[in-house]
Amino acid sequence: MGEEMNLEAPGEAKEENESQKGRCCECFWTPIDWIKMLATEMHWTFVFGVVVVYGISQGLGGALVRIGTEYYMKDVQKVQPSESQVYSGITLIPWIVKPLWGLLTDVLPIYGYRRRPYFILAGFLGVTSMLVLSLHQNLHLVLAVLSLTAASAGIAIADVTIDACVAHNSISHPSLASDMQSLCSLCAAIGALVGYSISGIFVHLIGPKGVYGLMTIPSGLVFLVGILLNEPQVPDCNYKQVNQKFLDAGKAMWTTLKFPHVWRPCLYMYLSFALSLNIHEGLFYWYTDSKAGPAFSQETVGYILSVGPVGSILGTILYQNSLKDCPFRDILFWAQLLSGLSGMLDLMLVLRLNLAFGIPDFVAIVIDEGVSRLVGQMKRMPLLVLSSRLCPRGIEGTFFALL
Repeated sequence: MGEEMNLEAPGEAKEENESQKGRCCECFWTPIDWIKMLATEMHWTFVFGVVVVYGISQGLGGALVRIGTEYYMKDVQKVQPSESQVYSGITLIPWIVKPLWGLLTDVLPIYGYRRRPYFILAGFLGVTSMLVLSLHQNLHLVLAVLSLTAASAGIAIADVTIDACVAHNSISHPSLASDMQSLCSLCAAIGALVGYSISGIFVHLIGPKGVYGLMTIPSGLVFLVGILLNEPQVPDCNYKQVNQKFLDAGKAMWTTLKFPHVWRPCLYMYLSFALSLNIHEGLFYWYTDSKAGPAFSQETVGYILSVGPVGSILGTILYQNSLKDCPFRDILFWAQLLSGLSGMLDLMLVLRLNLAFGIPDFVAIVIDEGVSRLVGQMKRMPLLVLSSRLCPRGIEGTFFALL
């Protein structure tokens, strides 16, 4: 009997090892097969565009630019936190007028193409503005803000254009709408994770201007997307009817917005985000303040902000694997409730209540950053999927940008 048990044990151990290897291989190959499936269904240039715009330009580049700009305003331009917040708001103006960029991509094709020329324009704006910021020695504050606004416009135009591609493919492949939004969010989160992890090191080694110089590479890749993107050419584009097309697009948007199942989600989205206060600029100055704050180094600030993308990745994976088939109403109810509770973490941090509980500043900030981004991603994902499904055909870029 003992001999039989000894003979069976090695066989069972071997089967268990093979099972573990199989699970590891499955975890490795499943994401690759998923991306291959999307590339086959939508064309590889679409997936390449998503990776470049969301992963490299917005994720990696956005993280580097954010940290670089924080230190550029603080150390090079010598502005106060309140001023920096105002200038940050100015650079976001191109994002406020996103529906305008969407309208242009929908109704004003250039040389017969609706998307490719706008990627090229976005890449050109990004390369030019980053070169001005990196090469000019004593750039005036006004010109610096204008350059940052131009760079922001380039990212916004590329964002609107790739969103229009996503919305168009969501209409033609409705069963893959959640998968496409998950791909966008994962690319952005992974890019931001890498960007924030190395941002402090790069700012320390080459300074904010050197970081701006590096940002010409993501903009150049966006330019490349405009050259490579697989897009059918619009035959016989009549530019004399552009005004009429603008009017028709406006009427189509208004007609769509009058439906209750459209304007109600729109109203919720607007109130949900409009009533969420943003104090990121003030928190950054507090992070680096030696008197009132914890006086973190450049590398530490970068590492702290890299925790946020980890929360976004976890939120996206949670939604893709467990929540994408749940009703939007249920997900948004719990996400909104958790969002309000997670907002209290900032208050606890600034009031230094964490020290009263024996929690170091670094640990408290890491928890705050990770939890806030995870909850925010759980709230954002269903809204993006819903927005892509609500877009009427022909004005996908405009309507998605408006939402």
